[in-house]
Amino acid sequence: MSRLAIKICGLSTLETVGSAVRAGATHLGFVHFPKSPRHVEADQMRALAAPVPTYVERVAVVVDADDADLARIAETGAISALQLHGKESPERAAAVRARFGLPVWKAISVKTRSDIECAAAYAGAVDRLLFDAKTPDGAALPGGMGLRFDWALLRGVAIPAPWGLSGGLSIANVCDAIRETGAPLIDISSGVEDAPGIKSVDKIMAFCKAVSAC
Repeated sequence: MSRLAIKICGLSTLETVGSAVRAGATHLGFVHFPKSPRHVEADQMRALAAPVPTYVERVAVVVDADDADLARIAETGAISALQLHGKESPERAAAVRARFGLPVWKAISVKTRSDIECAAAYAGAVDRLLFDAKTPDGAALPGGMGLRFDWALLRGVAIPAPWGLSGGLSIANVCDAIRETGAPLIDISSGVEDAPGIKSVDKIMAFCKAVSAC
């Protein structure tokens, strides 16, 4: 078991959910965003989360979702946190947390140092920040594209909440990422796939093993 938290994101089958749990993942991510190849509906989240032990967190990843959509997810009872991965403001994040009574994560899209510094605005509004690579303008997806940002940008920044690192992580580079950033949580999606949206049991197992050995 790794001393670090590991989130395997974009899971969509019971087989890969089971492999992530067995490999030692502490968090599982389920994407609810129709444009994503990893999209699952609320009832699918319920089915996927049903066999997951209660000590493993189950995170719904949404992009600028409205309250009706969030309510459908929350009402499944399958989710232990909501990850906001769009352009949600601090005020919107705080409102979501207050309305649904679930911990809220906010993904921060990073290209420059100022992007990371903007995370300070979410102090007190969210339970965790997730630093991810900023996708190109006009890209269909806000994450999950295998892009990484310059990890050195995190040096010396006071991060106002528990946080995690995402974007372009792989079995080969995860130890470098941990050493350079000191990230307490590592979040991977495309880095453990055979094709967009198609998770690999073997890669999930290998990634978690690699993190444990870092």
